[in-house]
Amino acid sequence: MNIGLVAHDSKKKLMQNFCIAYRGILSKHMLYATGTTGRLIEEVTNLNVHKYLAGHLGGEQQLGSQIEHNEIDLVIFLRDPLTQKSHEPDIVNIMRTCDMHNIPLATNLATAELLIKSLERGDLEWREMYK
Repeated sequence: MNIGLVAHDSKKKLMQNFCIAYRGILSKHMLYATGTTGRLIEEVTNLNVHKYLAGHLGGEQQLGSQIEHNEIDLVIFLRDPLTQKSHEPDIVNIMRTCDMHNIPLATNLATAELLIKSLERGDLEWREMYK
């Protein structure tokens, strides 16, 4: 499965820790991330991550495009809901596009853990048929 990973600046360390904790599961899948997030994940996990541009430089748009083409199966977007971002329309677009294409989306750690454990159990295999 193709997994999109995005984290706002204040959540990047949390994303690193999440990826360390679930490295075994993530290593069985293709990972896609915005530039800085992808680099930070690679540094601490040794996982191979396809990196887009940095989020504010168009990386979130690149991920959104892959979502629109049904090329991403799961998105973990650890976002900071308290800090307004200049590229907020791109953030909202990712969430809206996931909803339009029935792509599971986690925007906080609790939901991310539920989705990653569901992935491990095989609960998301329906995505293969959906494509």
